[in-house]
Amino acid sequence: MLRTLIEEFLLFVLPFCLFAGYLVIRRRNPFDVEHWSRHLFWLSVTGLLLGIGFFIYTGVVAPRHTGAFVPPHVENGRLVPGEFDDRPKR
Repeated sequence: MLRTLIEEFLLFVLPFCLFAGYLVIRRRNPFDVEHWSRHLFWLSVTGLLLGIGFFIYTGVVAPRHTGAFVPPHVENGRLVPGEFDDRPKR
């Protein structure tokens, strides 16, 4: 879950980083507020759309398990982790 949140955050920050890189290429100071004030709204909207779009995309293409979940249990004194039992039932 933490990886998903980090990916969403990085996708939100991506437009800001690209704009800062654009300012550096144009030989402008990326720390001046005057360069950011006009573009801040659209950079935020773009970052939100990227994050939400990626979140929806991963939800659509994520693998689905059709079998039953076997919870963690102890066998012969050893802990067996939980898993999905995807074997077809007879």
